[in-house]
Amino acid sequence: MRDQIYEEGHSGSAVYLSEFVYGGMDGAVTTFAVVAGATGAMLAPGIVIILGFANLIADGFSMATGNYISEKTQMDFIRRERAREEWEIEQVPMGERHEIEEIFRKRGLKGKRLHQITDIITSDKDLWVDTMLTYELGLNVTDTNPWKSAVATFLGFLTIGIIPLLSYLLAYIVPYFAAHTFLLAIAMTFVALAAVGYLKAQMTSASVSKGVLQTVLLGGAAAALAYGVGYMLQALA
Repeated sequence: MRDQIYEEGHSGSAVYLSEFVYGGMDGAVTTFAVVAGATGAMLAPGIVIILGFANLIADGFSMATGNYISEKTQMDFIRRERAREEWEIEQVPMGERHEIEEIFRKRGLKGKRLHQITDIITSDKDLWVDTMLTYELGLNVTDTNPWKSAVATFLGFLTIGIIPLLSYLLAYIVPYFAAHTFLLAIAMTFVALAAVGYLKAQMTSASVSKGVLQTVLLGGAAAALAYGVGYMLQALA
């Protein structure tokens, strides 16, 4: 019944996938920037790995924690607003019914169709409250778990963020990579950022080419700045 009235927000799984992708994008960009900065400063590969992993864990944890706090705060706010709307429906039902009519009248409904929609919504208290939260207050009432969102963000950050470091780790196993670690890191990060840009475009129904280009350019710009700073300050190392 609810789907007949309005399109719901993203499902929980889609939200968690989104958190994973955006966590991965941030992980790839920031870790590659650290690698580029350390390389620009001519630091030893071992130092690059140490700095990279320190950033990977600390920044990933920080991002996940921030995500958890943000989600939890939003959920607490929605919970308070839901309680307020439930009280208003119980105390002034006709006034709240009129608000439902106004919401859908502004969206072009009128006459018999408007009254039918209003009757359907106000016959289901949960649907009534969700409609008020969504259309009157502009809140996303998708039921998500802040812990799961934080974990998805952290896993995305680690999974994609480790890619710029793989060439440095491989150099300890395959000697050939020791002479080409940074170039290989650039290539691997480019592929990772392109993949993340593709997924981001798919989730937002945006242009794939634009999504890929934006993500790659963002990562490249951050790395170039970090490399330049590292190069200028290499005398301090």
